[in-house]
Amino acid sequence: MKGAAGLRRTASKIRWFWREASGEATYDRYVAHARARDPRAEVLSRREFERQRTDAREADPREGFRCC
Repeated sequence: MKGAAGLRRTASKIRWFWREASGEATYDRYVAHARARDPRAEVLSRREFERQRTDAREADPREGFRCC
């Protein structure tokens, strides 16, 4: 059973790393933060959140050059 438990632990770590590296965990943190501040608060949908995040990133010249 140690082999299966080790495999699950490794898979969990890989999943965590991938979600952090890809930015997918950012939305989950946003929702948790919004709910902690006000449980009844209306939160943005994932699509709205990503749109705002992309717009903010593109509007900031420190984020780098965007060619297209």
